[in-house]
Amino acid sequence: MSHFDIEISEVGPRDGLQSISTIMPTADKIAWINALAAAGIPEVEVGSFVPAKVLPQLADTAQLVEHAQQIKGLAIAVLVPNLRGAQNAVALKPTKMSIPFSCSETHSLRNVKRDHQQMLEEVRNIAALVKTLPKESRPKFEGGLATAFGCSLEGHVSEDKVVSLAVALMEAGCDEVGLSDTTGSGNPAQVKRLIKRVWEAIGKENLTGVHLHNTRGQGLANALAAIDTGITTIDSSMGGIGGCPAAPGASGNIVTEDLVFMLESMGLKTGVNFDKLFEARALLAKLLPNEALYGFTPLSGLPKNFQYAK
Repeated sequence: MSHFDIEISEVGPRDGLQSISTIMPTADKIAWINALAAAGIPEVEVGSFVPAKVLPQLADTAQLVEHAQQIKGLAIAVLVPNLRGAQNAVALKPTKMSIPFSCSETHSLRNVKRDHQQMLEEVRNIAALVKTLPKESRPKFEGGLATAFGCSLEGHVSEDKVVSLAVALMEAGCDEVGLSDTTGSGNPAQVKRLIKRVWEAIGKENLTGVHLHNTRGQGLANALAAIDTGITTIDSSMGGIGGCPAAPGASGNIVTEDLVFMLESMGLKTGVNFDKLFEARALLAKLLPNEALYGFTPLSGLPKNFQYAK
């Protein structure tokens, strides 16, 4: 990570597009991914290996991985819900493969139709699959601890449970875990506390990224809390697309443009160029004319004499 301090992982093409009804054509997705890479975004989550009948919005994930492979220096992330998805993914050699593992068992049963024990079995099988690959073509395998800060079905999620599941995922063969505020329930004090507790249990090097939602307006505050604690990768979505169905009118994901502005203003390098980032947003607005795009920085522009982090 020599050329930047904080890595932005753009999740719009997956988390954003799966949450809206519009199905973006493959050629448009490719144009958007090209524009994101041109802006200096280092990692893009291009899609999810789920059956097309479940998420028709993401049916072309394999084509997008193949295209993204041709973009020099771009890290390619994908989501896999199970072993079948992982088998389809590894054939294409993405950089990172994440499995969503809900800390709330109720949410897990609704989201992936499996309880915790069944999900851990999937993780063990995927880890075994990854180990059969030559070392140089192994994707990094992340266990994404969803609903880690609260669940819209169960409510409170115990921190002890999140920590024990982080340990279980590492023991089952994940290379790392990530913490996800799926429902936008978290607050900055909770973010700091939970990161530290997970680090104590599995080691700092095994939790480097968080996925936060802005459902209740805490997204950037929580991102700042995570960065202050020592997290180095933040997931975000251009225009904040991927609104949270549970909170109408609230954007779901953190807005990439606002996150980059906050970080660069603080002297933290992201490697992202604002002119190109705003071009990518203008393209997205054209490609999704019926979807609301969120974010303050693109509307107000950069302050006079704005300077990038050195």
